[in-house]
Amino acid sequence: MIDVDGVTCRYGGTRAGERDGDGVVAVDDVSLSIPDGESLVVAGANGSGKTTLVRTFNGLVTPDSGTVAVNGTPVEDDLVAARTAVGMVFQDPRDQIVAATVGADVAFGPENLGLSHAEIDRRVAAALDAVNMTGREEERIASLSGGERERVAIAGALAMEPDHLVLDEPFTGLDEPARRSVVDSLRERHRAGTSVVVVTHDLRDVLGLADRVLGLSDGRIAVDAAPEAAVADLPGLDVRVPEGALVDRRGDRASSSDP
Repeated sequence: MIDVDGVTCRYGGTRAGERDGDGVVAVDDVSLSIPDGESLVVAGANGSGKTTLVRTFNGLVTPDSGTVAVNGTPVEDDLVAARTAVGMVFQDPRDQIVAATVGADVAFGPENLGLSHAEIDRRVAAALDAVNMTGREEERIASLSGGERERVAIAGALAMEPDHLVLDEPFTGLDEPARRSVVDSLRERHRAGTSVVVVTHDLRDVLGLADRVLGLSDGRIAVDAAPEAAVADLPGLDVRVPEGALVDRRGDRASSSDP
């Protein structure tokens, strides 16, 4: 469980109407809970605060006020536990890939936990199997496609065996086959009981994965609903939704208003 209570995050700089030194508010008094096993989409335009929000989940960003707890423990009380329980996949996999080969990169996190060689090997094999890259440990990262690098980044997070997997704009720059492969990997993780949180401005790939959609605007929660209820309001937040979903929702509204 991830519990966010009254979290506000500010960055340097000042917007019109703010006092000098206040800074720009990126996340504004946000509270939410993410139960174990939930598939959540955090949607919003660029600058809406979604990346800052999810980075508070494992201490990559420290709130100016409010608290974040993972599995009942405040993040700041045990960063190692938070970063083990919440696996983070950044928008650009190059920001987190640290080794020259697939196997070495996926093993990096478990090695830093001080696990045995046998346990590390087990986790690497399981994580690569989860993203359909079994047997590719010796391949060099530099030889991989963008979609394959994204899958390696996901495998690296999975090797930590997190309770929650958070992915920030995971489909940026990927072609259609690569997006399908990543979606399939996330669907399998969700089925296996891992909580999945996807940050995006484009729901076309992930709406079908979501149990709930959270829409952010100017650092605040503007939408918090099941996917079928959320789609009508998301275009107003500059979030792209599948056209079919909008048509279905309009049809529901039209039928419900018929005498």
